[in-house]
Amino acid sequence: MDKLSFVGKSLPRKDALIKVTGRAAYADDREFAGMLYAAAVRSPRPRIKILAISDAKARGIPGYVTLVTYKDIKGVNKWPVVMQDYPFLPEKEARFAGETVALVVAQTAAAAKAAARLVEVKYRELPFIEDPLKALEKDSIKIYGKDNIISSFVIKKGAVDKAFDNAAYVVEGEFSTNYQVHAYLETQGAIAVPETDGGVTVHSSTQCPFYILDAVAAALGLPYHKVKILQTVTGGGFGGKEDVPALVASHAALCAAKTGRPVKLIYGRKEDFQSMSKRHPGWARVAYGADKKGRLTACRVKYVLDGGAYATLSPIVLWRGTVHAAGPYKIANVSIETYAAATNKVPCGAFRGFGQPQICFAQESLIDELAAKIGMDPVEFRLKNMLAPGDKTVTGQKINSSCGLKELVRTVRKRSGWDKKTQNSKLKTQNSAGIARGLGFSATYYGVGLGAKGRYLDRAGALVNIYKDSSVCVNVGNTEMGQGALTVLAQIAAETLNAPYESVRVEEVDTSKVPDSGPTVASRTTLMSGNAIIDAAGPLRERIFKTAFDLLVLKGARASGPMTAARGVFSMGGKSVTFREVTAECWNRRHKMSEQGWYAAPRTTFKMEDGQGDAYVIYSYSADAAEVEVDLKTGVTKVLKIWAAYDVGKIVNPRLATGQAQGGILQGMSWALYENLVYKNGIMVNPNFTDYVLATTADKPEYDITFLEKPYAGGPYKAKGMGEVPLIGVAPAVANAIANACGARVRSVPLLPEKVWKELKK
Repeated sequence: MDKLSFVGKSLPRKDALIKVTGRAAYADDREFAGMLYAAAVRSPRPRIKILAISDAKARGIPGYVTLVTYKDIKGVNKWPVVMQDYPFLPEKEARFAGETVALVVAQTAAAAKAAARLVEVKYRELPFIEDPLKALEKDSIKIYGKDNIISSFVIKKGAVDKAFDNAAYVVEGEFSTNYQVHAYLETQGAIAVPETDGGVTVHSSTQCPFYILDAVAAALGLPYHKVKILQTVTGGGFGGKEDVPALVASHAALCAAKTGRPVKLIYGRKEDFQSMSKRHPGWARVAYGADKKGRLTACRVKYVLDGGAYATLSPIVLWRGTVHAAGPYKIANVSIETYAAATNKVPCGAFRGFGQPQICFAQESLIDELAAKIGMDPVEFRLKNMLAPGDKTVTGQKINSSCGLKELVRTVRKRSGWDKKTQNSKLKTQNSAGIARGLGFSATYYGVGLGAKGRYLDRAGALVNIYKDSSVCVNVGNTEMGQGALTVLAQIAAETLNAPYESVRVEEVDTSKVPDSGPTVASRTTLMSGNAIIDAAGPLRERIFKTAFDLLVLKGARASGPMTAARGVFSMGGKSVTFREVTAECWNRRHKMSEQGWYAAPRTTFKMEDGQGDAYVIYSYSADAAEVEVDLKTGVTKVLKIWAAYDVGKIVNPRLATGQAQGGILQGMSWALYENLVYKNGIMVNPNFTDYVLATTADKPEYDITFLEKPYAGGPYKAKGMGEVPLIGVAPAVANAIANACGARVRSVPLLPEKVWKELKK
């Protein structure tokens, strides 16, 4: 890997210029002749029986065009996502406040919103549930199936009860976490444009164009070849643009189908808060047991997610949380049971970490408590029990050589000065102003890709086309949403073809150009699309390299010498030719200069019955240490510095990887300390950035970030994936640091000052 020309280099972002100059065209920037505008009519209460919907008053708004209800759906009124329980538009019952019950179309966006406010929904309120634990009680009212359970999983290994009976040390605790709002800069939006053949083209801000293809085709009753999805420049996603853009796009498409004109639907921030997916609130009861030598012997977990009113991605999110629920440790006896419970609140879905940060907060907090009970240093305790190559996870999966977890922990331990700072249990730097400092640690692992639960979607396609002027165009099915995919994938294409990086362009997704490549989630884009590009570029590389060799011989190079290829130049025996010259000759020879590629993740062996088997193909790893200051008078916590180390395989672009890490750390710190979405009587009370507090750049801690590359043989240039791991371990590291600073063990996220203060007063 030392001889790589483009992979492993901090090359400039492909989309930097259009974004810093304001030329990037987001969904709301696109205009079409004759375009109309849509706005949603939303349920005002947590659960209602819809009696009638009237647009009589709305018709008085100048520019009003029409009302769209479920009666206008020509296809099936079921959004095709996992459980298919979510109607595009409800017919009789709306299940959460903010659910779209109808749509208004008008000549202008302002007219559409004004008219939507005048649409009258006659309804009768129904009893509702907002507490997921109460939803699971036997005598609870039933809002979802027979038991309000959307999904559940188990992992069974060894003899757990006996192991706890024999344990020398046992700790147990209950933990909870709140919502997290994606807070992408660009709200949800889509434009649907009717085509002359009866089809439709949808322009959407999304990280999963093929989910939209499924949904629009279903809602309109159209065959797939009459539906085209074009991804617009996407202003952030973090999982919030995985599933729900399909709902927004389908609504725009229904409006376009009824009116026969292009229709734009752009969400305001408040309705985006109220109706789009969030990180699931979580509750967990976790217990660990250890023997006299400090070896983990048992783990028992009950983990519940608040799924909200419809399933959407809850089964997938819950499954990932289930697999990772015991932490990155060797434990012989494990019992894990998990549930996604239905409530009458906004449906929750994907968010960076995908069900793992919630349970990681519980497990890594409790690991510190167990270490303290045993009398061991928490880092030393982790190292003693941590997974290493050859060990087996709680699902029985053998960890392969691409695992640098112990090295990560030792690196963070050294760089943070852990041993010196935590001597005598705490920093003991409480000053005269009542400010105490503390240091906390956490370690995580993360299954890259969709794993066993999502294996049928775990594939990706690519189209590589080399033009006569030697420029290269790459189409893939995974999206750029700010993470740097266009750049990283261009580097992989350039490296494989020996094409100058500047000559490679990766386009936003067009579903008519590449096969369904699954979602852009779970740190899978570099791995899946990268491998698909290499598969497509392979035959092209063979033709290009053979032609380059021929040209060099014609130039007088001795054929017996080795040919080298670097930075877009082919050299041999003192002679050289450029990529441009070689591809021109390829065209002269009428070689095929376009190829498709395909990559499907290797099969996994996980069994849902007992939770045993290989859950994922490969794992990424992280370790974090957080240093905090706690005001002992108020409980206010400030994160001063976070040391983090990651094993995500080969780093394709170090600068972008560092940016990913910094963003993930800040997002994790924001969830840990500040973000507090509040529901009261089934109504979201702070759906805005005034009352929902986020960390900003002014709050960012000092970063110390290290990458340790443990190559993965199955990855493109031995890369794995890194989008998720920077966030997952931050909250428990901060919580452990607070406990280290002042003894306050807070068991619920966010770690608000009043919670810290309350613990201090105990």
